[in-house]
This record gives sequence, C-alpha cells and structure tokens, in this order.
Amino acid sequence: MKKAYQASAKIMEKRMAKERPEDLDVLKKVSETSIIIVAGAYDKIELVLDLINVPYVLIQPSQVDSIELRPDQILIINCPGNISDLGLKKIESFVKRGGFLFTTDWALLNVLEKIFPNIVKYNQRPTADDCVSIQVIDKENKFLEGLFDNQDDFIWWLEGSSYPIQILNKNKVKVLVNSREMKEKYGEAPIVITFDYGDGGTILHMVSHYYLQKAELRSNRHKSSAKGYVMSEMGLSAEEAQEMEDDLKDMTLGEAESAYSTTQFISNVIVEQQKNVEKRNKQKKQKKKENQ
Repeated sequence: MKKAYQASAKIMEKRMAKERPEDLDVLKKVSETSIIIVAGAYDKIELVLDLINVPYVLIQPSQVDSIELRPDQILIINCPGNISDLGLKKIESFVKRGGFLFTTDWALLNVLEKIFPNIVKYNQRPTADDCVSIQVIDKENKFLEGLFDNQDDFIWWLEGSSYPIQILNKNKVKVLVNSREMKEKYGEAPIVITFDYGDGGTILHMVSHYYLQKAELRSNRHKSSAKGYVMSEMGLSAEEAQEMEDDLKDMTLGEAESAYSTTQFISNVIVEQQKNVEKRNKQKKQKKKENQ
C-alpha cells in the first residue's frame, strides 16, 4: 500500500488543481503549528501528511499533559490514544473552546468514551482483520467531497481488533459512513461519525486506521487497472495518466481507490477546519469592530 499512497498523493493534487484549486491552495498554506499529531503504536497519519507535504508537529502521548493547545488547531490522535487523565481534561477543554479532534479506532475507548461518556462508546465486540462494504450516508458533507462519487462497491479495511462504535446520543452524533456488513458481523454499523461540542468544537472519529496496509479486491472492478481508474473516475487525462505510468504500474483499482480515499478524506478535514477557523476569525473581527 505504500506505493498506492505515493500515487494517491499525486492523483489528489492533480484532481484538486482542476476541480478545487482554492481548496488546494488552502491545503498548501497550512502552517506547521496548525496540526498537532499524537504519536501512536498502531497508526501513523503522519506518513500520509508527509506524502501530501502538509506540515505538522508530532508529540508523544505524555506530552499532551504539558502542551498548550489553541482552538484554531487540529489535534489528531493516532491509535491507541493512551492519554493520561490530565491530558484528557486538556483535550476536553481544547474541543470545548472550538478545537478540532480527529481520532481513530482504539481512541474510541481510550479518549472519546472517557471525555464524552454519554455520547459514544465501544461495544466490546472487536473486529477480525477484515474488510466490509460501506454505504455513504451524507454525500453532501464537506469531509467526503471528492469521495465515493460514482460507485457503490467501496470497501473499508478493519484492523484486527478494530472497535465498533456504539452511539448513545443519536440526536447529537451524525453518521457520515455506515456499513450494513459491519452491523451484521460486529453489532454496530457506523464507520465514520462526527459531533459538535462546546463553543464550535468538532469531533471526528473513524473505525480502523488512517494509514491502511492493504486493500481487498472483491469485484472485477476492484481488480481492474489503476490507470483506467484515474482516467474514468478521477478525471485525469490520458496524458496525465501516462505521466503516472510508473507510479501506477502493477497497481489495481482497489489499491489505488483505498489509498486515495484516505488521502483525500484527511485533506478535506484539514481544508474544512482551516476555512472554519478563518470564518470564525472574521466574525470575531467584525464583532469587535461593531463594539468599538
């Protein structure tokens, strides 16, 4: 999958340059201190950000206790998310003041269930090392822009012992991506969820990991050529696809699609948070001007 992620970064940049140049510009202007990543043992979102040239600050879980978090930042917690009680209190305050918290897998139990006990929890039925078909619930959500556009046979990889999400407050939690197969096998359907908290804070959580290590090829479409995929579904020209011939050599559509989906999803989250912060700053300035 490493080669697939390297190719997906190039595909994403070419596609965003055509379809969303302003968002690509936002992504390229992210400052190093805008994104704080908590290192993990089982997931490494920093590998994806390195490929798309987005800067970040990487800290250890113990450093959450002492780091100063600003409400204009994105805090990304790699699985497993073993944070101290002091660190969890700091994260709760950060989100309450408008911060953006992005977590995966075991952080459901280790972070979200502890900070937001009446909203979500782990259902105590860990998954196998598996892949499940998914359904997109909210296709208009900006976090999913450019994803899951044309097909209905998308596959989501579950790490061995991924944690299914049990939603306790259905009025508060919004499900973006679901899986009926996940529900049948492991008791809960949600794959990607989000909810708001405090004064403009946002939590985004997904089952499994940011950086996938494999893809499952279930259909003839998944087994087809990645080169055909970038032209038919990603909108790249034959010339652009030819430029990427070495990147896509011996790669299947399923591998390219899995890596691209993760890369674009993470990029969308970063872009939307940057735009929301800019919007909040403008509103504050306007309010200050009105009060003078």
